[in-house]
Amino acid sequence: MSGGDKLFLIGRYHEIGLKGRNRWRFVEALKENLRMLCADLPLGAMRAEGRRLVVEITDANAVARIRERAERVFGLQNFSISRRTPLAIADIVAAAMVTVAEARAQHTTFRVSARRTEKRFALDSMAIERLVGAAIVQAYPLRVDLERPDLEVTIEIMPDGAYVAAGKLSGAGGLPVGVSGRGLVLLSGGIDSPVAAWRMMRRGLWLDFIHFHSYPLVSAASREKAEELAEHLTRFQAQVNLTLIPFAETQRAIVARAPTPLRVVLYRRFMLRIAAAVALHDGARALITGESLGQVASQTLDNMTVIAEVAALPVLRPLIGMDKNEIIEMARRLGTFETSIMPDQDCCSLFVPRHPETHAQLDQVRAAEAMLDVEGMVADAVARREIRRFSFPPSAGAHRFDDQVGEA
Repeated sequence: MSGGDKLFLIGRYHEIGLKGRNRWRFVEALKENLRMLCADLPLGAMRAEGRRLVVEITDANAVARIRERAERVFGLQNFSISRRTPLAIADIVAAAMVTVAEARAQHTTFRVSARRTEKRFALDSMAIERLVGAAIVQAYPLRVDLERPDLEVTIEIMPDGAYVAAGKLSGAGGLPVGVSGRGLVLLSGGIDSPVAAWRMMRRGLWLDFIHFHSYPLVSAASREKAEELAEHLTRFQAQVNLTLIPFAETQRAIVARAPTPLRVVLYRRFMLRIAAAVALHDGARALITGESLGQVASQTLDNMTVIAEVAALPVLRPLIGMDKNEIIEMARRLGTFETSIMPDQDCCSLFVPRHPETHAQLDQVRAAEAMLDVEGMVADAVARREIRRFSFPPSAGAHRFDDQVGEA
């Protein structure tokens, strides 16, 4: 697009369009999220227009970066980068011709799709499509294909003008981050938990993260991976807090006093207790894990039931019915896979029994915990937590690390 064009991002809602009288609240969250993710880019005024969000682009040179950011904004089903032209058919045809001229080198077929929300415009959608399509056929060696065109010229007639674009780009769908409340993700550093986080962001949860590590008994690699994954996920949420919990002393106490087969179940129960304490302190209302039914010993139905018994908050498991191949494919698309597979020593690999219990009994687990100072161990771990804060885009301080230690 040429530098002198008046350009707009026209975003079309996903589930927001079904929200009725509450739609305004979702739209305002969508606007805020878009502004945060594009804080360093030239976006102007934003307004809702029916089931669309109309956003002014004040510098055409930033279109590529705005397009890349908009693809990650939850709540948009799709969007276009459009030029606005006066409500006159001659101007609309002229804008369509420029649009085709910029795009036609890559295409041999096209169609025109018009939508008229401004009913005072004299021509209906079909008439607009015929007139513009005829002009394109006359000027360019393109064939009309109404079913599977290489290029779709979209024209949207609104009260303030006609918006012309070369097709629609896919958005992230779902609901704007923050409209469903706040959650805390148990971020392991593996493949699953970042995917679980992305899925819950898409359902409108604003997320923070908590990572359990056994440094210095093992290397700091798992902490570093968790930080890198949390930073990556700011590309969808703009701001992320990561709480780092030293877990080695908790594990030592469990190993010293509890039956060997129950170690993993007890590790997980303490993780949920600690995570719930942090979540409640920070205002989160749910815990999120990357568990998938039957994937490892701690994720059998019996063990998950026993583990979740101690949680003071609901435990959401967005991957529960997915298999590993499905999760890996999502991680690749999300861009977290390569980080997640980097070798490390996570806390759950420390002091793991050769034959962990896969069908733990609640009475046996409670009896084992009766030998431990549960409240003291939880309080000690929470008191020694560290916090990392990340933000996106980079100009807003994506690499800012604020260490905090304190009592919840």
